[in-house]
Amino acid sequence: MSTSSNHYDLIVLGSGPAGYSCAVQAAKMNQRVVVVEAQRDELGGTWIHTGTVPSKALKEAAKTIFKFHNQFGDEKGRKPFERFQMEDLIQYKSSILESKGQKIMDDLEGYDVQIIRGHGTLKDPQTLEVTHADGSKSTLQATHIFLATGSRQPLPKTFELNGTTVLDIRSILTLTHIPRRLTIVGNTVNAYEFATIFASLGTHVAILCGKPELLSFLDRRIKKEMRRVLDHLDIRLFTSATIDHITKNPLRNCTEVGFHSEPDLDRLQILETDLVLHAGSTIPNTEGLGLEHVGVELDEKGAIVVNEGYQTAEPTIYAAGDVVGTTSFASASFVQGYLAACHMQGDEAFNAEQNQLVPYGIYSIPEIAGVGLTEEEAHARGFDVAVGRAKYKKVTQADVSRTELGVLKLVFEKTSHKLLGVHILGEHATDLIHTGQSVMGNGGTIDYFTQSVMNYPTFSEAYRLAAFHGLNRLEKHLKLIDTSQD
Repeated sequence: MSTSSNHYDLIVLGSGPAGYSCAVQAAKMNQRVVVVEAQRDELGGTWIHTGTVPSKALKEAAKTIFKFHNQFGDEKGRKPFERFQMEDLIQYKSSILESKGQKIMDDLEGYDVQIIRGHGTLKDPQTLEVTHADGSKSTLQATHIFLATGSRQPLPKTFELNGTTVLDIRSILTLTHIPRRLTIVGNTVNAYEFATIFASLGTHVAILCGKPELLSFLDRRIKKEMRRVLDHLDIRLFTSATIDHITKNPLRNCTEVGFHSEPDLDRLQILETDLVLHAGSTIPNTEGLGLEHVGVELDEKGAIVVNEGYQTAEPTIYAAGDVVGTTSFASASFVQGYLAACHMQGDEAFNAEQNQLVPYGIYSIPEIAGVGLTEEEAHARGFDVAVGRAKYKKVTQADVSRTELGVLKLVFEKTSHKLLGVHILGEHATDLIHTGQSVMGNGGTIDYFTQSVMNYPTFSEAYRLAAFHGLNRLEKHLKLIDTSQD
């Protein structure tokens, strides 16, 4: 290990999930580690402060209120904001963030990871210059440098954020009231999550999606169920939408959003709303890193190019998380940071097949999760595909929980029954997905679900029902083939 005060085994730039996991894993491997964080008073990046944790805390509170209103008849006609205040939810969220932020600090300090505040710029493949808040500079050197600077939401091109009626993700998390009307501009996971959260709180929500469909990467059955959720929550969805203007209308005491959308792209439509949320896509944070001083390559979207071990074209420099552009999910960033730390030490922890099984989770109301191939992707890869589905309304626990919206879908190979993908929309989807992930990771088949005993009543019963549904459909299909050959 290095002994010089400014020389480390590893410099980590950024303290989000990728940076945090890389720093901790390297420290566990007896490396001298320093984390350079640009934010003066924060650790954890958007994961803690504007992304994963705060939106999920808000979602949990909204879900509890929503379920309460749906389970008790005399509450159904009342709007949640008549009883609950946004500041109550924000206080709940803030308490969680404070606890989580302190845990990150305790973990890093517990592993003797040094924390330096400032903006880091690469000077050469093993040297980082840090500019501190007071303008002073210091130079750090290391055997390896790990870039985990995350991503950011660029400013919209057709309208301006004002922090009062036209908001971004950070500012909407500090609201002091539940809006009666909210218009969300974007085609992102955040757009859908916030739409369902606020709709569950009684807000009239509209989504202006710039693409032909919302969350196009989802399995087609999940997208169909998602449209049912939008209808159930009275969320209006406008696709292929382009913003014409966003202006204040003092006479009607509202914000006016002018836009064009399908099916008539030439017609100017007007929405009257109280607040507008900009929830557009993010771009990698690579500006100002000094990448021009080293041999780090960027792809056409501005993301850092890495190999399977998250090593850049410059062998001493690694990168992971949003800055490499592969995913915006914190779960994947945690794994990438860990794998990068292992790769630096020659520990081949990487498993190509397992790494493809990183699940995604969308913390909407209800949740969405998936792992593996969609039905469309499986067909495209040449598999002889069969599917099985279980609607939540057929699951006893869904009756107990008063939640009928939802479906679990299994994608499998017809002959071997090998499980290729699992896709869920419904209560506890982000937890349930790991059962399918485990079966897939061990090369399992859907027969596992038909032959296993599961607690009853639980939402896990959906796996068993979906497997039987898939096998029954397959058996009928095979009988039809036999008949046609007679």
